[in-house]
Amino acid sequence: MAASSSLTVSQALVGRTIAHHGSTTHPDRLALPGFSLSSLSGRVLKSSSSQASRVAGSRKRVSSRPSVRAAAVETLDKTETSLVEKSINTIRFLSIDAVEKANSGHPGLPMGCAPMGHILYDEVMRYNPKNPYWFNRDRFVLSAGHGCMLQYALLHLADMTAFWCVSLIFLMNLGLFSILGEEDLKSFRQWGSRSPGHPENFETPGIEVTTGPLGQGIGNAVGLALAEKHLAARYNKPDSEIVDHYTYCILGDGCQMEGISNEVCSLAGHWGLGKLIAFYDDNHISIDGDTEIAFTETVDTRFEGLGWHVIWVKNGNTGYDEIRAAIKEAKAVKDKPTLIKVTTTIGFGSPNKANSYSVHGSALGAKEVDATRKNLGWPFEPFHVPEDVKKHWGRHVPEGTVLEAEWNAKFAEYEKKYKEEAAELKSLISGEFPAGWEKALPTYTPESPADATRNLSQQCLNALAKVLPGLIGGSADLASSNMTLLKMFGDFQKDTPEERNVRFGVREHGMGAILQWDCPSQSWSSPVLCNLLRVHRLHEGRH
Repeated sequence: MAASSSLTVSQALVGRTIAHHGSTTHPDRLALPGFSLSSLSGRVLKSSSSQASRVAGSRKRVSSRPSVRAAAVETLDKTETSLVEKSINTIRFLSIDAVEKANSGHPGLPMGCAPMGHILYDEVMRYNPKNPYWFNRDRFVLSAGHGCMLQYALLHLADMTAFWCVSLIFLMNLGLFSILGEEDLKSFRQWGSRSPGHPENFETPGIEVTTGPLGQGIGNAVGLALAEKHLAARYNKPDSEIVDHYTYCILGDGCQMEGISNEVCSLAGHWGLGKLIAFYDDNHISIDGDTEIAFTETVDTRFEGLGWHVIWVKNGNTGYDEIRAAIKEAKAVKDKPTLIKVTTTIGFGSPNKANSYSVHGSALGAKEVDATRKNLGWPFEPFHVPEDVKKHWGRHVPEGTVLEAEWNAKFAEYEKKYKEEAAELKSLISGEFPAGWEKALPTYTPESPADATRNLSQQCLNALAKVLPGLIGGSADLASSNMTLLKMFGDFQKDTPEERNVRFGVREHGMGAILQWDCPSQSWSSPVLCNLLRVHRLHEGRH
């Protein structure tokens, strides 16, 4: 029973999410009007063959690109290569089949990014498929959200959306929740589907943030990495690291073209977000064709100038050991975020459409699907997951349960030693404000002296900062003008991440993406990363 108090944190977060998912716009979902944090507070969660023939032809222009050091090939513990390739092709064909059935979608990115997706979800990331809201999980953001069938296929294999928290198992028994199963993949991009055309965190458990507008996702990922660094600085102790997770992101050429990505990546380098690892899907194809028509900059050099560690994986199609080695190298760099440029072939495996714009944003077509099946030696019917692949991925449920149980036990020990810090962190995770927090706000009457609203706002912000431990925010180079500084705190910087004033510089769009202030599945970060709009809403609610 020692760990019971820590477990209710995850339960409360799941409860909030379930209440959010009980939307009236989806009659097939359960609405829980009486479901609240307090209703969970007393519950205890008890832990209990030769594959691809290769696409003909080598990628042009790769050798002409400036020479950035490629990842040293140093293998990590890994599965037998033949099973890895079978698993990767499973991801490819789940994506192909879903797009084909919908006759709409983007098959090219999942086909090209399947190797890095497999290695991340199967070999690297720490998560619990039974509880996609476990606090200390690694985060994954698909900034190139149009390729979302990649993530849906990975969630399907990992049972990431199982929702099998024991405290909610009775709901599962009633059939009120289900995993992201085969029928969900078959309803890709359909009305009311749990697999919409871009990742939406309020539709699909296991999706961290809603992405779609290119470049926004990497901004969200920077925000998640900022939150991890800030919370770790405030709550970790020499004898207990309870906040310790990575943020991974896949972004594409379109994300790199969008100005917002440069804003947020500039800040990530400035802040030294060492637990942010971004994979750049370097396939040189966009909707209008080869990116040579509009995008010829050297991304590697730009990111080095932004303060990132840069690695180039030259063979993202079959260079599994290169990808593994790049991740290992990235995790060894503690003071910088890492960009892993992975050169891939969009639509890998398609004999007639790979490496072309025609595979970017439309279904392959029946003839090309058949040709791709033959080319990659895939004899299975649509949506089929081979038994050995199922068995291999099935280990993530027990392993994830152990990971969360170990963290729960660790937090229970932490709570015994550091009661005040533990209580504060739990309140941030659950999203609960301290009782009576609103009483800290100043009271104004018609007789109060006239003053500029920005000054009144500053008074409110600084009053709230004393009672809301999760209030952190800043301004886009306007703090001295719009009076947003929290006077009792210093600046969040690379070497002072525990502070609560964030200096965004003149990067308004990047600031908005980083703050991701209205993110249901990340409710722990909503109070941690508050912007002025959220604060103003709280203030307005009092009048």
